[in-house]
Amino acid sequence: MNIHQDGVEIKQHLLPDQLLQDVIAEISQSKDLIEKHGIRNAEKKFKSIFQVAHHKNLQQEARKILGGEPQIVRVIFFDKNPDKNWLVSWHQDKTVALNQKFNCEGWGPWTVKDNTHHVQPPLGVLNKMITFRIHLDPSDEENGCLLVMPGSHKRGILKHSEINEITGKDTALPCRVDYGDTFIMRPHILHSSKKSLEPTHRRVIHIEYSSYKLPIDISWA
Repeated sequence: MNIHQDGVEIKQHLLPDQLLQDVIAEISQSKDLIEKHGIRNAEKKFKSIFQVAHHKNLQQEARKILGGEPQIVRVIFFDKNPDKNWLVSWHQDKTVALNQKFNCEGWGPWTVKDNTHHVQPPLGVLNKMITFRIHLDPSDEENGCLLVMPGSHKRGILKHSEINEITGKDTALPCRVDYGDTFIMRPHILHSSKKSLEPTHRRVIHIEYSSYKLPIDISWA
């Protein structure tokens, strides 16, 4: 799999094992996960995840893919487990969170979630974004691994009818990963996941980077 051709790629050993173990230890003490599927802005709540998101190896890999200086757009920690098991239908990640609303052609619609402005940016902005998913557990079809439609990011922003057409005729790729693997994907590639069939954890640090230069006074939130 190649990130430029397929929209997905797996890298091994990008992060030191001790750092991953630090994340697991810190997360295991968190009460936030008791009632939640995951934790947004995780880099602001956990020192170890902050270190992951700013790690030179991830930054270097993002810089190589994007061709520009990467900035952190969003960090989420997910834990799919027997008590919090869910499925996600086929979709594209096509919204971002910003510190404030602004008027610019191609940006919209705007919404407010958890007191934060969210918006769908133009395709050109999405093309300057990349997602890194660092896996703290092995993942396959048995515990709800990610499914993707390779190359679908090249089709741009898709309508629901187009998504249904693609997923109805093309073959989905199950993204099997091992502990410590970094799964890299274009955010607007078509992806989904099924419920876990096994009583295991599927813990993931989801990090989005962008090389897009926002207007003055606007920042990722």
